[in-house]
Amino acid sequence: MEGFCLNVCAEGCFGATGVLASRSFYTGTRVAALKLELRNNRRREEEVMKRVSNRCALLLTLCVITGLVAPATSMAAPPQAEFIQRTLTYKVVGETRIEADVYRADDDTARPVILWIHGGALIFGSRSGTPPQMKAFAETSGYVLVSIDYRLAPEVKLPEIVGDVEDAIRWIRHEGPELFGSDPDKLVVAGASAGGYLALLSGFRVTPRPTAIASFWGYGAADAPFESEPSEFYRSTSPLVNRADALAAVGGEVLTATDPGMDGRWPYYLYLRQQGLWLEEVSGLDPLTQQGELDSFASVRNVDGDFPPTVLVHGTNDEDVAYAESAGLAAELSRHGVVHQLVTVEGAGHGLSGVGFDVLSDAIDQTLAFIDEHLRGR
Repeated sequence: MEGFCLNVCAEGCFGATGVLASRSFYTGTRVAALKLELRNNRRREEEVMKRVSNRCALLLTLCVITGLVAPATSMAAPPQAEFIQRTLTYKVVGETRIEADVYRADDDTARPVILWIHGGALIFGSRSGTPPQMKAFAETSGYVLVSIDYRLAPEVKLPEIVGDVEDAIRWIRHEGPELFGSDPDKLVVAGASAGGYLALLSGFRVTPRPTAIASFWGYGAADAPFESEPSEFYRSTSPLVNRADALAAVGGEVLTATDPGMDGRWPYYLYLRQQGLWLEEVSGLDPLTQQGELDSFASVRNVDGDFPPTVLVHGTNDEDVAYAESAGLAAELSRHGVVHQLVTVEGAGHGLSGVGFDVLSDAIDQTLAFIDEHLRGR
């Protein structure tokens, strides 16, 4: 359950066709398409040309990349200063430091924030997998982008992971204004796959609630059937993993990030999906005796009229996270009158694999436009 379009050098290619190998997707070995369109903005011509040049260089070394930017009417002032990155610690648990990468213009302007939460089944992944097109969107729109790590399962369980995300949001709001010029009243929480799941939890678990939420092929409950039942897809497409091999790479020190090879955790993930054990191993909760607690980690069961505006992006042929997860949540949002948009990508798999460039580009354009609309309008 990995995030989309991850880090360029270490994490590869989300090409013009959107085709991804299943394993390379989970290692984050793809980069989303990059299509920079600065409408009627002559002051930015040199920057556009620079980005086009950079895109061509990436084409030669990796894959087709497109950049997606906000409409030119963005409320946030487009940064004139250099777009810089800082790494900060947002939480310390014992000897474990949990870090965030902060990207913003090198000036003193208070700016709206996009919080990015990586995917990886809550088992692997890293803040370094920030989608390049999300960085481009933040830069050209004048937003701060914060990409976080969090402690990973199975060494810690779901309540601790969710606690890290909630603490990151508090940190952005309370310390961010002084540390990196965040506007605490304008925050979009976004993520892909497991990161989308965590982003959706912020819709009811934090106060005040985010300005908006963006979930890319995420899910609305930790105990959804696709997570708690054996996956025929993974049983039929990969050799069955035995328990000893699965456990060989886990159970040691607490990790907050994994390397591009997932620190050897791919067999563990396969084993959990093949045997239907993901819920048990990752959440640490028993649905027979702790259903109430599991419900508290299910956005689809906690939608109300105050749930933030939400955009959901999902492919109909997703074999990893069922399309029904986003469709079901959209139905709940409709039932409660919540502003939302379901971006359905017909025929696309997890990560929007298997569709053409135009379809992929349109889906991401719609999503970023939704984010920009709500950061500008509040």
